[in-house]
Amino acid sequence: MKKLLTASVLTIAAACTAQAQQQGGRLDIVVQPEPPSLMLGLVNNGPTQLVAGDIYESLLRYDTDLNPQPSLAQSWEVSEDGLTYTFTLQEGVLWHDGESFTADDVVFSADVFLRETNPRLRVSLEYVDTITALDDHTVEFKLREPFGPFLGVFEAGTMPMVPKHIYEGTNYSENPANNTPIGTGPFKFEEWVKGSYIHLVKNEDYYLDGQPYLDEVYYRVVPDAASRAVAFENGEVDVLPGGSVENWDVPRLTEMEGVCSTGEGWEYFAPHALAWLNNREGPTASQEFRQAIMYAQDREFVRDVIWNGFGTVATGPISSKTNFYTDEVTQYDYDPEKARELIEASGYDGETVRILPLPYGETWQRWAEAMKQNLDEVGVNTEIVATDVAGWNQRLADWDFDIAYTYLYQYGDPALGVSRNYLASNIAKGSQWNNVEGYENPALDEKWAEAAVAVGADARQAIYTDIQKEIVEDVPVAWLLEIEFPTIYRCEIKDLVTTAIGVNDGLRDAYIEE
Repeated sequence: MKKLLTASVLTIAAACTAQAQQQGGRLDIVVQPEPPSLMLGLVNNGPTQLVAGDIYESLLRYDTDLNPQPSLAQSWEVSEDGLTYTFTLQEGVLWHDGESFTADDVVFSADVFLRETNPRLRVSLEYVDTITALDDHTVEFKLREPFGPFLGVFEAGTMPMVPKHIYEGTNYSENPANNTPIGTGPFKFEEWVKGSYIHLVKNEDYYLDGQPYLDEVYYRVVPDAASRAVAFENGEVDVLPGGSVENWDVPRLTEMEGVCSTGEGWEYFAPHALAWLNNREGPTASQEFRQAIMYAQDREFVRDVIWNGFGTVATGPISSKTNFYTDEVTQYDYDPEKARELIEASGYDGETVRILPLPYGETWQRWAEAMKQNLDEVGVNTEIVATDVAGWNQRLADWDFDIAYTYLYQYGDPALGVSRNYLASNIAKGSQWNNVEGYENPALDEKWAEAAVAVGADARQAIYTDIQKEIVEDVPVAWLLEIEFPTIYRCEIKDLVTTAIGVNDGLRDAYIEE
């Protein structure tokens, strides 16, 4: 067996650090929109992950370089053939109701509960042959074939541990415990006043001595972006997670005395903004026209003005902030003349091209207006079709669009969060989170599959480099920006963002420096 990491040194270091940190205090954090549920095993949207990531845990956490770190697993080993993963669990871990957490909970969570409830994780679990509790504190995952990114699926939002003694043999979606979530995390559920706040309190029996440092956390529900900014200015809230306020408010808020911000804590998600381009019909069915869209956009202007510098111009499907990125691809710099040449070559005859903004605030509306202006300037007739969230979902699900804005998470590895957007097998009407554009490339489909199971980072990088070179020529979608969502907070709050999912699991380490 090949030892990857043992946590003993990290555990000792954490214990020593805990003695130096200041105990106590309360944080008020904005959550928006209000989560539909806090049962992380059933609901996996952003607001739920933000709050429930401190109630539930998984076996691992990931640092900002995406290296695995201990969580409920204190150490792990991977066999030389890449087929057997053995995790040694932390000692003395209790569920919030006082029951012991054991390897049986891991087997139930991963092999029973989440196979049924989490379709994204289910794709990774297809590579798993057996999950076995070797004893109370040791669990073994045996794979059918090597799966390169497997060690990256063990974060709380992807593989949350759920209590077997509460959920086994029940109707998961109707279990009363969904209303009072029970995890192993550093904070326990206390109260939820709908439309106002969610209150968590310190887990006094947490398995890391001295942690968490905070006594309690309130997640404040403030529906309006302007009101969220005012609440922070007035001191009513202490933390604005990424995306809480409109971009143009960020400079004013971050320039306030005693206010800090960071773009870290999004490395695992690596939000990638793109525009779906309908590959099936209309002008966007032409490769030349899609390439023209890339050349026509002034994406540096968008980054600097609309996103206030919080982002990186995207070069293709894989983010530079995650694994297996390459910049050895065609670079679509802002070039209106090149765009005009390609539009003419595409046979475009002047029909109207519809642009569908993402209905997540004024920033996205302004972005659509910038694209419209860029395309109008190179001779494309465009119109913006604004809609609400339900309407946006319906249009994408029905393939009723020409160009449509979105952003997608990458989940630390192309096999987990990228390939799903381009595989022909993932074209299914009725969903807005798969291959919505209708791109079909059988040769690349084979390469995506080959890259997922290749053994070794070098082998996988070589395949992903080939994929990026080819797909960037095809332009199945318009890649826009690697978005940065700055987290804004009072400077006396320390260690708020210590992992690749930021505030979502950061409160274990956070403390207030008086």
